Amino acid sequence: MIDRRLFRPAAKPPPEQQDWPTFRGAINEAMREEMRRDPYVFQMGEDIALAPPFGVTAGLVKEFGVERIRDMPCSEAAVVGAACGAAMGGMRPIVEFQFGDFLSVAIDQLTHQAAMLRYLTGGQVKVPLVIRLPCGGGQGAGSQHSQTLYSWFAHVPGIKVALPATSMEAKGLMKSAIRDDNPVLFFEHKGLYRTRWPVTEAYQDPDFLVPFGQALVRRTGDDITVVATLAMVHYAMQAAEELAGQGISVEVIDPRTLAPLDADTIIDSVRKTGRLLVVDEAYLTCGIQGEIMARVTESAFEALKRPPRRLGNPGVPVPFEPSLEDTVLPTKDKIAAAIREMTG
Repeated sequence: MIDRRLFRPAAKPPPEQQDWPTFRGAINEAMREEMRRDPYVFQMGEDIALAPPFGVTAGLVKEFGVERIRDMPCSEAAVVGAACGAAMGGMRPIVEFQFGDFLSVAIDQLTHQAAMLRYLTGGQVKVPLVIRLPCGGGQGAGSQHSQTLYSWFAHVPGIKVALPATSMEAKGLMKSAIRDDNPVLFFEHKGLYRTRWPVTEAYQDPDFLVPFGQALVRRTGDDITVVATLAMVHYAMQAAEELAGQGISVEVIDPRTLAPLDADTIIDSVRKTGRLLVVDEAYLTCGIQGEIMARVTESAFEALKRPPRRLGNPGVPVPFEPSLEDTVLPTKDKIAAAIREMTG
């Protein structure tokens, strides 16, 4: 079963966590700092000014006004098209979708226009556009509001894809995304919004950035490499902690971005451990799990002690009913069981 407590923290955090920024608060802070820094940064989305759906843009309209925090009609294609035009004209728009699933409505504007214009103009036209995309299951939100479709867009040249897992990455990757001259899709797991995470002193620096294309080794180990994304990072860490007591040493890697993907860090880890498990809650067919496995087998096949393995949605629309939803998504227990099989 999914441990929903990870995603439903208590209203009042324990004393040692009260100063830790929430995931959504870190995104808000990043956008606020960048809007103060650059007057060309502005935001567009449905209800983001007065009633932000997940509270990520809360309070921004009071400081920046409705000209820079712009409520838009419920037309994703129109919003992305307008944002693309604004970016071409020198602005730096941030678009919020209420649910990332609906980016499919704006696929033409994103993939045929925003993603390609810089290449088609020989670099003369830049498209500095950020699209924020709430995603992920485990929330009982139903099939049309629970998908993680980033592999669709990581496939397209010209699009960058960010997958933050903690408050540090939420802030640092968002600031990097806003300063980037290319379209960036910023996927935010809905279950992480209210969670709190410790941060380092660097977090307070107004120029704190997490660079794209640099994976993070969140836990070192010798027996198996586990690559996990978004909320799955935390399940992998929980599984690794549990298995450490059983004598199994697990290395956990968070890619942080899928496009660009830091394959070198993953490959180096697999050369050390000889085993690879990739955990992502997206659909397995043509998913990012298979891409990571392919990169490793192409470069480090001789280092593998066991065939690589992947965990993800087997190809089922995410159910609304919680107990059914639990059956199609990776969990801590499923990760731990796979690791035991691979290291046994």
